Amino acid sequence: MPPHGRRRLFSPAIVLSLLFLFISTASAVSSAVLGIDFGTEYLKAALVKPGVPLDIVLAKDSKRKETAAIAFKALRSRVNSAEGGDFPERIYGTDAVALSARFPKDVYTNLKPLLGLGLKSQTVSNYGSLRPELQIVEWGETGTVGFKSDSFVQDEEPYLVEELLAMELKNIKGNAESLAGKGYSVEDVVITVPSFYTVEERRAVTMAAELAGLRVLSLISDGLAVGLNYATSRTFPSISESGKPEIHLVYDMGAGSTTATVLKFQGRTVKDVGRFNKTIQEVHVLGTGWDKSLGGDALNAVIIDDIVSKFTQQPGVKKLGLKPERVKSHGRTMAKLLKESERIRQVLSANTETSANFESLYSEDQNLKYKLSRTDFEELASEYLSRVQAPILEALDSANLTLDDLNSVILHGGAVRTPFVQKQLEAVIEDPNKIRTNVNSDEAAVFGAGFKAAAISPSFRVKEIRASDSAVYPIFASWTTEGKNRQQKLFVPASQVGAEKQVTLKAIADFDFDLFQRAPAAPTDLAVSHIKTRNLTESVKALTSKAGCAASDISTIFAIRLNPRDGLPEVLSGSISCVTTEPEKKGVVDGMKDFLGFGSKKDDQHPLQEEVDSSSTSSLIESETPTTVATTETRTSGSATESNTKVAEKTKAANKRDVTIPIAFISEATGSSSIEPDSLARIKKRLRAFDASDRSRVLREETLNNLESYTYRIRDILEDEAFIAASTLAQREEIEDKSNDASMWLYGDGAEASREALKARLDELRGLVKPIQRRKDEAVKRPDAVKQLQDGIGQAKTMVSVIKQQQEAQSMAGSASTASASQATTVPSTSTSDDFSDLDDEPTPSSTKYTSPEMPAPIYSEADLAAIVEKQESAQSWLDAKSAEQGKLSPTDDPVLLSSETLARAKELNEMVNNLLMKQIKATKPRKAKASTKTTKTKSTSSSNSETDSGSSKTTEAESSSAASTEGEFSPAPAVETEKPTDVAGAGDWATASDSQRDQGMPTLEEEMEMRRIQQEIDEQLAAEKSSIVAKNRAANTRKEKKAKTTAKAKTKGKGKEKAKKEEHGEL
Repeated sequence: MPPHGRRRLFSPAIVLSLLFLFISTASAVSSAVLGIDFGTEYLKAALVKPGVPLDIVLAKDSKRKETAAIAFKALRSRVNSAEGGDFPERIYGTDAVALSARFPKDVYTNLKPLLGLGLKSQTVSNYGSLRPELQIVEWGETGTVGFKSDSFVQDEEPYLVEELLAMELKNIKGNAESLAGKGYSVEDVVITVPSFYTVEERRAVTMAAELAGLRVLSLISDGLAVGLNYATSRTFPSISESGKPEIHLVYDMGAGSTTATVLKFQGRTVKDVGRFNKTIQEVHVLGTGWDKSLGGDALNAVIIDDIVSKFTQQPGVKKLGLKPERVKSHGRTMAKLLKESERIRQVLSANTETSANFESLYSEDQNLKYKLSRTDFEELASEYLSRVQAPILEALDSANLTLDDLNSVILHGGAVRTPFVQKQLEAVIEDPNKIRTNVNSDEAAVFGAGFKAAAISPSFRVKEIRASDSAVYPIFASWTTEGKNRQQKLFVPASQVGAEKQVTLKAIADFDFDLFQRAPAAPTDLAVSHIKTRNLTESVKALTSKAGCAASDISTIFAIRLNPRDGLPEVLSGSISCVTTEPEKKGVVDGMKDFLGFGSKKDDQHPLQEEVDSSSTSSLIESETPTTVATTETRTSGSATESNTKVAEKTKAANKRDVTIPIAFISEATGSSSIEPDSLARIKKRLRAFDASDRSRVLREETLNNLESYTYRIRDILEDEAFIAASTLAQREEIEDKSNDASMWLYGDGAEASREALKARLDELRGLVKPIQRRKDEAVKRPDAVKQLQDGIGQAKTMVSVIKQQQEAQSMAGSASTASASQATTVPSTSTSDDFSDLDDEPTPSSTKYTSPEMPAPIYSEADLAAIVEKQESAQSWLDAKSAEQGKLSPTDDPVLLSSETLARAKELNEMVNNLLMKQIKATKPRKAKASTKTTKTKSTSSSNSETDSGSSKTTEAESSSAASTEGEFSPAPAVETEKPTDVAGAGDWATASDSQRDQGMPTLEEEMEMRRIQQEIDEQLAAEKSSIVAKNRAANTRKEKKAKTTAKAKTKGKGKEKAKKEEHGEL
């Protein structure tokens, strides 16, 4: 029996887990997941696919981040999406930003802060002031902002922020699939969001991802994503071993906002599969703080204000009466300033001074030379200095911690490189050593999101790190019962996402209740969902009438949790229950005592009464409860309860039980972010039309490039000597004229021509060039192809000859075998009378009959011969006919002897010959085993020697008799009769047989030669092995002698007597 420790390895639980891992991995061979750092100014993505862990997705310009911008390149006429047709070209990233000065009305950048906001929001107002040309409107259905595009007709539906962001995410998805390679599709994604995002903003991000064709596995806060990346390469103290957790603060300042997140890192020992334990790492969010408008964009706005102020103070501008407000309302001017202010701020992070030149800033004659020092910049941004430390203090306060509790402060985001920001952080932390820059401040969040995606996906196995976000905002439930409005807090800001809570609500009739989020900055509570019960009244009636429950004893309970996917509350299930009492059941003896009137106790004697069986009442409740009571319908994010009513009974005491009925309910998502299905379908249709237009545009540009390059290629073709030899002068002149005409057309009307017109021109040119090019290529390829076919015909002829020779040999061997069998004789056996002859162990046969070996089946059939002959003759006749026709043609005529057809016939011949050769190889394969021949022969020799020795020691009478001598002479004959013809040992016996035996049905000359050849190979192999053994022995002796000599020389300095002994010992 194996030890217990080893038997555990083959437990059913481990086998099932390994099977599940194999199935999940095999079913997702072509799967890949994506982590996206959803920033204000940049979008970063990390791809995880089998064999490629966490690879950054590059943009079209090979940068590791994509600028969060999209532009519509307008057509000559405005587009009506209802009519279909071509849509404006969509341009992404830095290319879109480059167009902002030319097309300021259709370039959309830094859209993230606008998610879920209304038109009257201050954030929206600030955004519009920096981009005055954009037409920001209110989308009537949700009340959030949208954009009117100048590329479309006026009555075109506005573009939601979610719709534009979906286009950007779709572009990221395409880049990721290009990186993943053929056969991979990217659909699952984890997206980072700021911790202060409310229900409206979280749902907007999810909607944008779904419109882009992505399935959101989870939304993760920026700070937790950085912490998750921080934990992937570290191990923290285990609290199971009395370790102290580490507390770190992630300070993230990006382009649009600033957040501070307090994280707790710790290890924990948990139960693993079977009886084993494992140590995992945990990352928990303890508290958060933020400033929604503090970031790189706010600092850029300070620089823009200073540039505009200095520009309007110039004498030439003052004469025109330009005010700063008017300059800021000029779209092209602001587009230039937005781009340049970003560059100035980044330069000042590394230098103390910088400058910029603006040509034609407002009009053609108005230029500006601008200079700014780091000191002046810090003075301009002085109002933001105090705001730098506010998120840190707020996060520590929400976590009930102090600065002394922090192990370190981890910096992340591009704006943290600003010098005055770092100074403020050092001032508030007070210990510069706690400020860490040991994480990638640009890519830590995207790597954390990618790791989270791989951990959620069943296709990957990663280090087990359990990360949990916090609710951030408190969650409440409100309902009305008995004419009173009631409200209850379900989750606090520190509640962990994924936590489930059992909530008891006092209600005994169907009612509605709402879940909402209370954000401090929001003017009103933010609705999350509306829940309506469906069978509560009927279930209460069943409990009161059939289970005997009092209305006051009935409890209504709902299971509510924070969804790990988006951190929003959801109702998982609901039930009503009560505790009922039933008479105590008595045993058989007590029942008989009661029946006879004795009673179970002295003081427990009562007159017999008719009792009602409580168990029948319980079963009645179960049977009469309608099965449709617990039917649950869920529209948006509601969780459906069981579809069939079940009455669950749990025994709590000897005479008490708990009766529970599930509650059916409907859950509907509420809030301003909810979009009607018709509007959602219209948005999806418009996105599909954009995709189709982009594909059509790509195909047209590809055709245009092909046509243009083909016209240049024709110029080189017309100068090729081989092409000239294969064409006439008229043909070349026609090609040249058509090519020149196509070139002129491309620079004129063809620049805006459709793909069909371009393709028609290209096909026309190819139709003229292709026949001549074909003649040219055939002239080069034809000689080699003809030679290959001739070689194939020669091989086929050789194969026909071989088959015929083998068939003739087979026929001759069959005739000889028949003749030998007819001449076979029987040799009588002679034996001497012996008194002990009856004691022989084995009876001696009275006669020995020779049986000729069985003839092997023929390798090739007549059908094989006929097929190869027919194929060879057909190829030869075809080649002769085509060669004769080709010889009559000129170089400018289309060839009749084509290289492709010639090579195809050569290939057919070669395949047929190879198949016949393989047939012969397979038929002769059993002759291979020489080792077994040697073994068999050795064994037979040793056995015969032992028999000879034993026979000679007992008696010599058998040796003196001629009959015994004759029998010993023909001893191999019975062995040959029983062994197969292919046996090598038998062949050896035939090789040593006498001439008289060959006359009596022995092998033919060819067979004897073959057998002798095999015997010779065996002898050669034995000789080679013997030589090898002798050489090895000699080498071993040589080494021993050298070793002995070396030892002797080392000891020659001893005494003479000892030397003599050593020499004598060496001789021995």
